[in-house]
Amino acid sequence: MRVGSMFQVVVSSSGAVRLAGLYFLYGFPLLEGDERVINHKLAEAVELGAEGLSVSWDGLRKTKGGRVAADLTISETSIAVKYNVYLRRDDILLQFRSTDRSHAELVARLLRLAGVGAEVRKEDGRDVWRVEATTDKLAAGHEKLRKALAEIVKTARSNGWMEADKAEGWLEKLEGGLTLREGWPKYQLRLVEGALVVRYQSTNSGNIEREAQRLRQMGLKEGRHFTVKMPEGDRYGYVRILREGLAYAAWLSVHGTGRQRELVAEFVKYILQRAKEAGEKVYEKAKEIVEEGGARGSLKLEGFEKEVEVDGRRHVVKVIDGKAVKEKQNGKTLLRIRITVEVDGVRREYTITYSRRGGDNAALGFAYARADAERLGAVIKALTGRRPGVYRMKNGKIMIVYYEGHLKGFMRYTELADAITKWLEETGR
Repeated sequence: MRVGSMFQVVVSSSGAVRLAGLYFLYGFPLLEGDERVINHKLAEAVELGAEGLSVSWDGLRKTKGGRVAADLTISETSIAVKYNVYLRRDDILLQFRSTDRSHAELVARLLRLAGVGAEVRKEDGRDVWRVEATTDKLAAGHEKLRKALAEIVKTARSNGWMEADKAEGWLEKLEGGLTLREGWPKYQLRLVEGALVVRYQSTNSGNIEREAQRLRQMGLKEGRHFTVKMPEGDRYGYVRILREGLAYAAWLSVHGTGRQRELVAEFVKYILQRAKEAGEKVYEKAKEIVEEGGARGSLKLEGFEKEVEVDGRRHVVKVIDGKAVKEKQNGKTLLRIRITVEVDGVRREYTITYSRRGGDNAALGFAYARADAERLGAVIKALTGRRPGVYRMKNGKIMIVYYEGHLKGFMRYTELADAITKWLEETGR
């Protein structure tokens, strides 16, 4: 369907999971790149699509060097990849090597779908591309993968090909998954092509409900900050922390009070530790969200001053005051951000109106200008660190568009943070 100047394609139910799986394996801009165009619902469909993975192994053997090896196959609908597994002296190594980089990239994507942080690396001085993961990363992966690896270890132990103590250590990690802090369940963190997925899963409905209750006690709200799916039969249920939930938890860890603040601070620390275990890229994304959340309300608009460059020209922005209010219009709840500033000594009052739009309920802001567009762009860049989208219309007006990334920037200011947070909660799905 067409929405304004954009086209929207709607896919639901099992079709969405299948389409998302194809996007994950072969790439698509909705799951990559700029944060403002990542479709997080589609990312969640990809995560659910991991339930359709098949993992098997065979060919347990000893190599010429005396190492224990096996072949492990991960398949998803029409694609199957065979990896080599080596039980080494200090760790388990899962490896794939190829002279075809595009094939190696696909192999890494499939491994990430199985919950393992993996990247493609080129071997020194050779046109060979390698994808690897060792024990701790593998132990953070999907249960189907961990179960297959555990069976390899058990079989090697039964054959007398490895020490019992070493096998026990690896099996403890593989069968239980990694946990880094006493008292917390085993959350899994991974990137689904740009979107951070933070999820705890279990087939035990009591465990799921207990974790959901813990999050509520911390001050997080179901639907806004986390989602819950209860187990059905022998299928997994889960608690998933949404991006806004992690950011809000980080805010509470700074601005909360008493025992709540201590509990949330411990949770945020735990999530960052799990992110480190999942790999550098996962950690950087989690850290970015935590820092963004912790910074909310940390600055004041009044008296803010900054010099910025727009299209090669420098502008001095001085904020006099500002506020954000919710307003009803045609059945919709709008957010209006009003800012009074001086730009290069010229006083101006600007109003930025945000609303929810499109099938994904995205928060988008608009303002219109003529000759003043450059000054307004300078104000937005100074306050949020990002330039807005600028589009010239046929009537000569200039439409300026603001995305959720700009809204996150506005949330750093005390005068705006509460109203923005409440609007997001009220209008979110």
